[in-house]
Amino acid sequence: MAGAIASRMSFSSLKRKQPKTFTVRIVTMDAEMEFSCEVKWKGKDLFDLVCRTLGLRETWFFGLQYTIKDTVAWLKMDKKVLDHDVPTEEPVTFHFLAKFYPENAEEELVQEITQHLFFLQVKKQILDEKIYCPPEASVLLASYAVQAKYGDYDPTVHQRGFLAQEELLPKRVINLYQMTPEMWEERITAWYAEHRGRARDEAEMEYLKIAQDLEMYGVNYFAIRNKKGTELLLGVDALGLHIYDPENRLTPKISFPWNEIRNISYSDKEFTIKPLDKKIDVFKFNSSKLRVNKLILQLCIGNHDLFMRRRKADSLEVQQMKAQAREEKARKQMERQRLAREKQMREEAERTRDELERRLLQLKEEATMANEALMRSEETADLLAEKAQITEEEAKLLAQKAAEAEQEMQRIKATAIRTEEEKRLMEQKVLEAEMLALKMAEESERRSEGGTLHLLPCSTFQICQAKEADQLKQDLQEARESERRAKQKLLEITSKSSYMLQFFRTNEMMSHWICSLQQPMNSGMTALPADLPSFNLISESLSFDFKDTDMKRLSMEIEKEKVEYMEKSKHLQEQLNELKTEIEALKLKERETALDILHNENADRGNSKHNTIKKLTLQSTKSRVAFFEEL
Repeated sequence: MAGAIASRMSFSSLKRKQPKTFTVRIVTMDAEMEFSCEVKWKGKDLFDLVCRTLGLRETWFFGLQYTIKDTVAWLKMDKKVLDHDVPTEEPVTFHFLAKFYPENAEEELVQEITQHLFFLQVKKQILDEKIYCPPEASVLLASYAVQAKYGDYDPTVHQRGFLAQEELLPKRVINLYQMTPEMWEERITAWYAEHRGRARDEAEMEYLKIAQDLEMYGVNYFAIRNKKGTELLLGVDALGLHIYDPENRLTPKISFPWNEIRNISYSDKEFTIKPLDKKIDVFKFNSSKLRVNKLILQLCIGNHDLFMRRRKADSLEVQQMKAQAREEKARKQMERQRLAREKQMREEAERTRDELERRLLQLKEEATMANEALMRSEETADLLAEKAQITEEEAKLLAQKAAEAEQEMQRIKATAIRTEEEKRLMEQKVLEAEMLALKMAEESERRSEGGTLHLLPCSTFQICQAKEADQLKQDLQEARESERRAKQKLLEITSKSSYMLQFFRTNEMMSHWICSLQQPMNSGMTALPADLPSFNLISESLSFDFKDTDMKRLSMEIEKEKVEYMEKSKHLQEQLNELKTEIEALKLKERETALDILHNENADRGNSKHNTIKKLTLQSTKSRVAFFEEL
């Protein structure tokens, strides 16, 4: 019995020792986490756990935000988590967000994780139009956001349409112009290509450096009323308190820097501000809710503390973080330079390799074409050689025929000579016959005078003589015809002889050309040009050692970068003005919002966020307080 009682007591004591827990969901700008928290934990315990999980050391900028009854609230560090007005359902959700903003992001944000969280939050506020951003600046910020996400621009990878699914511009800007998504993408990509070489953290920092100059950056607005009941807006930011017209959140009417404020307090809905100068009366305003006064007081205390902290020497922790950040930045910059050199060498080697491959392919094509030409030349040479052989045989045959023709010509000449001789003899015989006929005619006439007794014999003789004369004429005509044919044949043979002489000369030239063509072919394939450059690609290991001189060189490069940054800022402003002018013709004036009109008026006057506040603070605190009371 005693043992059973003792065991029950030990079990109940063990049960009491086990702490009760509840589940908490933490939502950051790019992730969600869940933790098991003890009921007794205070806000600082949960906040420190989240910061350790994220590796965040610059904790003073952040807080855990939750919403209660449509009002934003922040988890208090010295109060238990469950004592806040948080929902009872698990998991209890908190948003890990930046609560306070730096005056100068580049100088104050040390850790890369801090910069990244700020970048994501400011980007979302611009896209959600909680921060007004003019169209030309929206395009520039979008280009840095693309650089941070995608790295260096590569036209082979980042082709048309690669930003189609990205949310990069406020809807107000898109609706203000008659421009297609492709036109916006073209202008964003044009600037994106100029950011080549920037790492993610550098692109995000450039984004923040531009965004921090926007009028609504880092300002928390609250609806208030002054003593006269005039509705106004109170703006709380890193520089101080600002009073706005409800219709104009860009340009404050009055500003009170934190170094002019001595005390801030509230009672119920009334808020009291005591200036540093005790001779000046306090000024008061009323808010809509008590809960809003609590939030205003939290923001005022935190921003005032950071404002004064920036103007003092950095704490040891901050100094250590900055030293580590500088070393890390120097290491990363040197590493990037080394990688850039290696990348450049690799690209040059790849270009050389591609050029060699292209040249080799070209030479292969040329060699193939040369081989084909050689084969065609060899075939042509064989064909010409065969033709030359046939031509030579024909030439021999023609020479033989020419010799035969020459002999025939000689024979015809001899025949012609004989024919000429026969012709001469025939003509002589004809002449003799004619003379004989004449004589016989005379004799016949003479005899006819003596009587008719001798008529018959005389007539028979004449007939015989006439027949002989006719025969002689016929032989003469045949002889002349034979002479004509002989001359014609001689003329034909003579023309053939001249043609054969020309053919022999042409054949001789053809044979000489074929012999000259066959000489290089017999020597085989021609070699490639001897003066072709040859490259040996040898991959060498690259090493880089950190030396003391590297830090000096880095310092010089930083100074050089400052000068380049000033020049680039001027160039950037010119680009912004150029883009503004370019798209001005596509603007739909009827879609301009009140903030668009106010921003354009400020730009025409040359007013900016900082010079406006500077002008306002030139007035005395007393006059500004009086002006606030009279609004």
